[in-house]
Amino acid sequence: MSLLPFWALNVVSVELNPGLTPPLVLPAGVNLVHVRGLGQSDTLHFLLCNHGAPALLMVNTYSTQSVVQVDWPSFINRSSAGSLKVEPQTSVRYSRALVFTRVWEYDDVRNTADPQQTAESSFYPPYELQNFIWSDPKITVNQSGHTVTLCGGEKTESFISGSLCLQFSAFESVGRDEMWPNLRHNANSSQLHVWLDGVRPRGNHSRFALEFQSVGDSVFRERTYDSNCIDDEYKPYFFPVSNWVSVPVNGDNVWGYNQWKPVAYRKPEPDPTPCKHSELVSVDQIPQSRLVQAYFIKDPQTYGLNISFGNAGDPVFYNATKYISWTVLMGLGEPLRNSFYYLHIAFIPIGTVILVMIFAVECACKRASGYTRI
Repeated sequence: MSLLPFWALNVVSVELNPGLTPPLVLPAGVNLVHVRGLGQSDTLHFLLCNHGAPALLMVNTYSTQSVVQVDWPSFINRSSAGSLKVEPQTSVRYSRALVFTRVWEYDDVRNTADPQQTAESSFYPPYELQNFIWSDPKITVNQSGHTVTLCGGEKTESFISGSLCLQFSAFESVGRDEMWPNLRHNANSSQLHVWLDGVRPRGNHSRFALEFQSVGDSVFRERTYDSNCIDDEYKPYFFPVSNWVSVPVNGDNVWGYNQWKPVAYRKPEPDPTPCKHSELVSVDQIPQSRLVQAYFIKDPQTYGLNISFGNAGDPVFYNATKYISWTVLMGLGEPLRNSFYYLHIAFIPIGTVILVMIFAVECACKRASGYTRI
């Protein structure tokens, strides 16, 4: 698989509902956003759609001429398989979707901040994102990237003055996001920023967890792992990073990934709290996302996990700030490593050479003087 180098520059464009013309219309608040990154010899397509559960689909092609084609009558009414394609289909080298399916809320009376240790009776009915009502997307294009923001909620008391928002960002080159946790990106990656703001909790000890599902071709398997790397250019030190990767069934090379730091924020300004992910599990059915149902023709493979927030014993629950945010990258190829990592690796052989030279000079000096230090 040939990918753009991490310093490469993509030409990025954004279009809303490609090819949709009157009298056809989507349901109120529902949209399909297409972000196209044109490389030197390939194209990276990102499609964000909130028809059903909101989903972000990534498609990489060998061609610089590949385009998105939508059979809009089928997509709007049934989202039958094949009603959304990237043509020519023979140019598609890799596809993967990340679907945001549910928001879980539970009464953490034991203050464990761990849904896995919480009794089932302490969970409130989940918020099913496939049933959310969304506002029209806000699209912003500037020097830092291309962003699309969607906000929505249910017609319930919980969302009278609150909302759940998703902000998708695509980038033309290597850089670091200005918002905390300042994730590093490149032209082969995108970012999804998720936040709950002003949603009324259903208990005094409410905590939340986000449920995500990944959908891809059955020739790929997925796994998660946590690692440490020098990943903060402002305060360089080893920082934990979580990775969710897609690899071929008969191979080890990573073709796609999600990456995040295990931290969330309880206020728009930095007020960090830990987050953790559950074990990755295989899911029998694809999620209720019209985008996923329309794109994947053959039997895809689905995986899922939850992201939960808070620290055991922390007295600050959601109702203290009524805000929580979390950010994840979705990209092509290997998960990103910080430039400090490569700098560290580069210094290993250089440092070895310097040590050898110093040792050689010192030995030469000893032989010249006839003095041996004990």
